[in-house]
Amino acid sequence: MKRGGAKPSHTVINGENYHVLKALTWTHRGKVDAIYIDPPYNTGAKDWKYNNDYVEADDLYRHSKWLAFMERRLLLARELLNPADSVLIVTIDEKEYLRLGLLLEQAFPEAAIQMISSVINPKGTGRSGDFARTNEFLFFARLGTAKVSGRLDEDAVGTEVSWETMRRRNLASVRGRRGRGACGPNQFYPIFVDEKTGAIVGRGAPVSVDIPRESIKPPKGAVAVFPVRSDGTEMNWEYTDTAFDNWWPQGLIRANGKKDEPQPYIIQHLPNKVRSEIAGGVAVIEGRRADGSVIANYVDATSKHVTTQWDFTSHSAEHGGTGVLKHVIPDRKFPFPKSLYAVEDALRFFVANKPNAIVLDFFAGSGTTAHAVMRLNKQDGGNRQCISVTNNEVGADEQKKLRDQGWRPGDPEWEQWGICDYITKPRVQASITGKTPEGEPIRGDYKFTDQFPMADGFAENAEFFTLTYESPIAVRHNAAFARIAPLLWLRAGSFGARIDTLPEGGFAVVESYGLLDDVDCATPFIKSVLQQPGLRVAYIVTDDDRRFQSIAQRLPQGVEAVRLYESYLTNFAFASGE
Repeated sequence: MKRGGAKPSHTVINGENYHVLKALTWTHRGKVDAIYIDPPYNTGAKDWKYNNDYVEADDLYRHSKWLAFMERRLLLARELLNPADSVLIVTIDEKEYLRLGLLLEQAFPEAAIQMISSVINPKGTGRSGDFARTNEFLFFARLGTAKVSGRLDEDAVGTEVSWETMRRRNLASVRGRRGRGACGPNQFYPIFVDEKTGAIVGRGAPVSVDIPRESIKPPKGAVAVFPVRSDGTEMNWEYTDTAFDNWWPQGLIRANGKKDEPQPYIIQHLPNKVRSEIAGGVAVIEGRRADGSVIANYVDATSKHVTTQWDFTSHSAEHGGTGVLKHVIPDRKFPFPKSLYAVEDALRFFVANKPNAIVLDFFAGSGTTAHAVMRLNKQDGGNRQCISVTNNEVGADEQKKLRDQGWRPGDPEWEQWGICDYITKPRVQASITGKTPEGEPIRGDYKFTDQFPMADGFAENAEFFTLTYESPIAVRHNAAFARIAPLLWLRAGSFGARIDTLPEGGFAVVESYGLLDDVDCATPFIKSVLQQPGLRVAYIVTDDDRRFQSIAQRLPQGVEAVRLYESYLTNFAFASGE
């Protein structure tokens, strides 16, 4: 499906997620920027299987089974994440959040892990006699330099920017304190405030710790203001004396309010975040007060620091999850879909500044993560791509009905009701085209950060394929090349055309990669590669290491040479059903 021109494609893979993850270690090891998963919550409601059997509430080993099930997948996920800067996001509820937290600490010992509580059902749900549960939890495991960015605050538009007190607050900033976190000797100095106008008129020199502040004499008609708490504790200013000399003349520091306290005036400043927003046009200086300090208002959404307690209207599972799904794929039910906007927000904290990010969801379910990535791309013109992995499992209740009708797994009449074919794939297709599976324009509008008709769809591309298990012999003799062909395309970046069959002429070259099946055709193959400037990978099929090295050395710089046949046997071990 193509509506996005040359953009990379989102991918929906129908397969058992453990084996797909094994395959992705060959295509995406260390390349993934964010993983968002919504795994089984282990409620005992027949929502997942262990060794092909549903795990029920009365299973004495259901917690240990769940841990084993999750650990195998998380350890593979770790291999896929970029160790320098990436994040794993896992949602869960109270039934397994304690065990999940311990498992994440064990599987990702080097990660910075935080747990968020998020309100998803303000009305609450639960049996009589219990507390009504309104929330679930999200674990964020950050690798390398990954940091949480802010959340856009649309309500700030038209309001004045916030000033902050310039006196430092933490006890490490007490005057004269030494050691880690202490301030320098040039952050304790008098700021002179005119007693009639209440305006800053200058500053004095830094005062060493052995000199009492009371000994400092201000200019006539002014008062000396030092950073002192109401209890008399001497602190330090946020800025050094030279930094004050830079920001005060620009109107970014002011006195605001007289007090009958050891510090007689409140001294305020515009912090670095606000100064950056003014420089970037998010806020605009619209005037100045009589003392010369700026009057600045927001003209665009500002970024707000996010806490560990989320209570956002957009994160309602009823409206942002079930409600959105009803519009996109009407009359197709899916239990407990995530709010589209909740997933979008969680990802935005980490990929907002990564327009080419690779996002993975190996419990793709209703396809919310892919949908959220499309919205992020529309908001900033990004080329992010999402890999969605799900099986085509039919729900337990539906299975009984189909068996009663005489159908079995593998029958078209059975498979059409599987989660991938009935929910995930149609949802991704409908989101892109703006049309329901029945071909009707989707009714309704997207809300919150980016509001527009759902019928507009997205300028995105998507590919769909099934990953099956082939015998090593079949792979070795190319009988199943079409089965593994999508993996070659995935490793090369998931854009452009795919080579789905072995080329009759000995080689084939498309936008992102080339395949040399007959090493005697190496010269014309190299010429074709040179004519494709965006090509990333050259797959060379040979068992002869010397011939491989000879051809690889002739490839242009920046093109990765990958030898096949041997790679089939070593990197596609998942094909044997491991």
